[in-house]
Amino acid sequence: MQGSVLTLVRGRDGHLRNLMRSLQAQTVRPLELIIAYMQDAPVHDLPDPGCPVREIIVDGEPMPLARARNAAAAAAAGEVLIFLDVDCIASPGLTGAYLDAASAARGLFLGEVLYLPGGAVGDALDYGRLDRLGQRHPAKPDMPATGLRAEEDSGELWGLSFALAASEWAALGGMDEAFTGYGAEETDFAARVGAAGLPVYWTAGARAYHQHHPVHIPPLHHFDHILRNAALYRERHGRWCMDYWLGQFAQAGLIDWSLDAEAIGVRRRPTADEVAAARQPDHILYS
Repeated sequence: MQGSVLTLVRGRDGHLRNLMRSLQAQTVRPLELIIAYMQDAPVHDLPDPGCPVREIIVDGEPMPLARARNAAAAAAAGEVLIFLDVDCIASPGLTGAYLDAASAARGLFLGEVLYLPGGAVGDALDYGRLDRLGQRHPAKPDMPATGLRAEEDSGELWGLSFALAASEWAALGGMDEAFTGYGAEETDFAARVGAAGLPVYWTAGARAYHQHHPVHIPPLHHFDHILRNAALYRERHGRWCMDYWLGQFAQAGLIDWSLDAEAIGVRRRPTADEVAAARQPDHILYS
């Protein structure tokens, strides 16, 4: 089987270059890299990832994440789609691990992601250093030592790094493009994965490293997107998603909301000062 690596880009030029350098180091090279740009033009002077590169421009505001993933998948020639966030650096075994998984079982495959502090990535990719500095998100489990471990909750889908057969993606209909801007398109896809009965597995050896960028707690800079997409998700599935963030917004007095609410009541939008204050210092790696 051959795999296409798909990534979405809006800014983060340096992160994209590191992702491409990590593909050059793969023990099993991907068939291709598809870059879906959610911006006006591609990035120039990119490194050679050791495989062909195809670039597409995806129009739409705000960030058309679902549309960009669908466009990248439609452009891909590989039998396996490997979705890797632009913030991620692939460990040398990532592509091979996902392809082995897709050869061994039918399913959606999730990989480990370690979060890096600022300054962790140098001019050369030092994977020993990345292993030492990377931190596992506390909400995520340890990975299996070898092979695959079944995951009963499809909601564990992690948009940073996952893979599945292109035929399974097509059968699920890709991501719902009604979700625009930040949040919920992956959660909606995960819900449909569960409803379709597609098995989900944690995948040994498919480690990626998340390059640092500033974190907002709560994510007030995505306030409008989160409210819209949470309401759309509830309309689709009869329950709320992103409830952790909605709870933070409610605690801050910005919205009237609870888990048993039928709708979100907006009291006021966050001020520019509140958005700025939500930005965390660089030692905070994740929300």
